[in-house]
Amino acid sequence: MPDFPIRKTAVIVEDIFHDGGPPAAVPRRRAAALAVVKNPFAGRYVEELQDAMEDLKALGLRLTDRLIEALGGDIKAIDGYGKGAIVGSAGELEHGALWHVPGGYAMRERLGEAKAIVPSAKKVGAFGARIDVPIGHINAAYVRSHFDAMEVGVPDGPRSDEIVFALVMSCGPRVHNRMGGLRAEDISAQDGLR
Repeated sequence: MPDFPIRKTAVIVEDIFHDGGPPAAVPRRRAAALAVVKNPFAGRYVEELQDAMEDLKALGLRLTDRLIEALGGDIKAIDGYGKGAIVGSAGELEHGALWHVPGGYAMRERLGEAKAIVPSAKKVGAFGARIDVPIGHINAAYVRSHFDAMEVGVPDGPRSDEIVFALVMSCGPRVHNRMGGLRAEDISAQDGLR
């Protein structure tokens, strides 16, 4: 079983009051939880990687719990999510894909009835690299008011033999959203799309 020792974790919280227009009655909150871990596959090609997803499930739950706490603890207020990974230069893009199941399913498990796919981004990056983690509504991918992204990273990582795993959650739509489409209160299909 691969080991992913954690070097550090970080939580970032943003309260967005306005985006150039009038201040919102309720600020939009976004938060990211990041973990910088050693990449056990760095510097070599390993054919079978899927089993390592199981080893990351506890980390996914730990970061999810930190995010929920950072956003006030009320899971009913959280209605957006996304995930991402930055793989250090001695790794490969597929090492970031290890985060699909442990990151996405952890958030869906803790949020209860989340139905939509968790948007995802991954890349190989150098020391100090950042990534835009896409955000979508937790129950319907077509809710335009929740299309967003949060730029995240750590200043001292990833080192070449590390991976930065990130989870992002948000509360409420974009401030000043006005692009129409399906509204969150009109979700009806319960199919993760509409």
